[in-house]
Order: sequence, then structure tokens, then C-alpha cells
Amino acid sequence: MDKISKGKVWRLIQDTGYTLKEKLPHNPNHPKSRNPYAHVALKVKTNFGCSYNDIADEKYKEVVDFLDG
Repeated sequence: MDKISKGKVWRLIQDTGYTLKEKLPHNPNHPKSRNPYAHVALKVKTNFGCSYNDIADEKYKEVVDFLDG
């Protein structure tokens, strides 16, 4: 993905993570609480098979829709 698109996706990841703050269920592996930003980034990586940095330009709209959904 080009630099501008990566920046937009990263901002969407941050916005989505912010909305999840204090909403993720407790997990014993994370005694001090879970990181919602890492959670969202991991969901993107799981869904698209690579880090948001490595997603192809033509999948930009699909990533945005995934994060907005």
C-alpha cells in the first residue's frame, strides 16, 4: 500500500482501537488489561494474511470497509 493509504489505515486502526478501550473482555494472559490497538491490528493481519503495511493497494477499500464494519 502507498504511504498515504497506510497512514489512513493506521488512523482507522487507532480510531477503532480507541472505541474498544475498556470494552474488550478480561483475559488472564493480559492481567493489566488488553491493548485494543494491538487487537485491531491483529484482526486486520488475521483477516488479510499480512500486516496492514503489506496489504496491496487494490485491497485498500476492503480494509477500510473491514475496519468500518
